[in-house]
Amino acid sequence: MSEQKNKLLEVKDLRVSFFTPAGEVKAVGGISYDLDYGEVMGVVGESGSGKSQEAYSIMGLLQSPGKVIGGSITFEGKDVLSFSKEEMTAFRGNKVAMIFQNPMTCLNPVYTVGNQLVEALRAHDKKISRADAEKRAMEMMEMVGINNVEKRMKQYPHEFSGGMRQRVMIAMGLICHPQLLIADEPTTALDVTIQAQILDLMKDLQKKTGMGIIFITHNLGVVADICDKVSVMYAGKIVEQGPVDDIFYEPAHPYTVGLLRSMPRVDAQSYERLIPIEGTPVDMLNPPEGCPFAPRCEKCMKICLKKMPPYVEVGENHRSACWLRVQEQLNKEDN
Repeated sequence: MSEQKNKLLEVKDLRVSFFTPAGEVKAVGGISYDLDYGEVMGVVGESGSGKSQEAYSIMGLLQSPGKVIGGSITFEGKDVLSFSKEEMTAFRGNKVAMIFQNPMTCLNPVYTVGNQLVEALRAHDKKISRADAEKRAMEMMEMVGINNVEKRMKQYPHEFSGGMRQRVMIAMGLICHPQLLIADEPTTALDVTIQAQILDLMKDLQKKTGMGIIFITHNLGVVADICDKVSVMYAGKIVEQGPVDDIFYEPAHPYTVGLLRSMPRVDAQSYERLIPIEGTPVDMLNPPEGCPFAPRCEKCMKICLKKMPPYVEVGENHRSACWLRVQEQLNKEDN
């Protein structure tokens, strides 16, 4: 079959800016990636790198004064940025769903958990009866590992623990069977053992439903566990992209190397210290002309401060925006 099948999601040269009284903050500065059906992509970066704003743009949830000022978002061949309000509402929930960082602020404290799940489903499926919606809500709660569901349906969010509330949020996200799930740091507010349970749950659900997942996090350990490929973001740009094994074993950008060095390792000797990335993140009101990581990079050259490096292919589907890699390629060609 020679027919070209659409990717699930394609983002091309996406630019998002916030127009504040102090000036324009370029939160996302021209990023591109694609996601296939059933694929899990990690988006990694420190706070303020633009990873959440990029996700909100896909969902049409950018807060004012934020605006998408360039680029395209294509979902199954359709241009998401041209959707009307009604089309966007239908797209959200039915096609793509999002789980947020803090489950307590996303659940309404005055309604029972069952009521909120049922309403989420009936908002998108107008034909479903209340009884059927309740049945589906209970099935979803069981699917995400909540037991005694009939009792749980009648309880309020404050009667659930943090991990249980996050499970409810996952159930709410999946109740309309979306093809794409965006998880915005879904394990940040939870302790480590619960984090592991939630990750296992998401891996299981992904296998069962075959949906694509964009997993936003600043924790590389989480990425190793669940993702097929990774995009590393810094100051609104993707500085490195590649399969998860390449990113961990052959990182090609100094920022990725820095992130990996600052992560605790099980096999490290007791006297080995973690190495932090020196310096502070860039001021997004006045981003540097060149590579955004240059002021903090120990291998910074003159050109790094002046010009943004192009992407260089360093392996199969593995690319990095770094002048060191450009030099390496030129040296290879000369030899």
